[in-house]
Amino acid sequence: MPAPGDLRVPGRYLSPVSFSAPAESYDRFMGRYSSQLAAQMSDLAGLEEGGRALDVGCGPGALTGELAARLGAAAVSAVDPAEQFVAAVRERYPGVDAQVASAEDLPFPDATFDAALAQLVVHFMADPVRGLSEMARVTRGDGVVVACVWDHAGGQTPIAPFWRVARAFDPDVDDESELAGGRKGHLGELFAQAGLHDVEETSLPVRGVHATFEDWWQPFTLGVGPAGSYFQQLDPELQRQIEERCRQNMRTPITLETRAWAARGVA
Repeated sequence: MPAPGDLRVPGRYLSPVSFSAPAESYDRFMGRYSSQLAAQMSDLAGLEEGGRALDVGCGPGALTGELAARLGAAAVSAVDPAEQFVAAVRERYPGVDAQVASAEDLPFPDATFDAALAQLVVHFMADPVRGLSEMARVTRGDGVVVACVWDHAGGQTPIAPFWRVARAFDPDVDDESELAGGRKGHLGELFAQAGLHDVEETSLPVRGVHATFEDWWQPFTLGVGPAGSYFQQLDPELQRQIEERCRQNMRTPITLETRAWAARGVA
């Protein structure tokens, strides 16, 4: 048992990620980063006017919006297992075919799209290889599959400062560093296992600027993703201690230089 005053929580791990938080909460949590990634992801896919694209695990639609701006809403489809995210995409981007579905069971015929993209999603797939295989299945023969995942293993993510503090109190916490695709080269391995060829790997840099500590911190209290889910499980006193330690560690304005690993393969 911990000694009196010891705020560590031995043996506490992340619960399954459900993304039950409202779309607006996710926007506040990751939106400023997702929008920058979306443009780079679209460039990596080499999308051209007249093509069709699928956004897998679309969330509230950061990448969906970028694809719709480039190709037209009617040329874009989007799927996500969270109903509230699909509802947000339908409201924000009329004309986009948005459906509730998982990456592992895409509701489209073979060879439907010129490109299938998954932004910050592969590490949350129940079966990443199956999910990527499904993306390849619905992409035409010479089309491309593109995905990216934060550099969790390298600690270059918008949430890395939180996990560093959480580990100080709870050394056994599952801090996302072992998630699929979150280390250099692993996305390429998953692409190869999924049957994609001519796989290329790169990194996508993103800078996030937060004017105040609260601007960066408050989204962690909203229960979004693994970090938010973990934080909500904690005793209020431990929550306070983690918040205070994060505040001490970070100077405002907060500028975070982050990086996502990305891979591109031909179906």
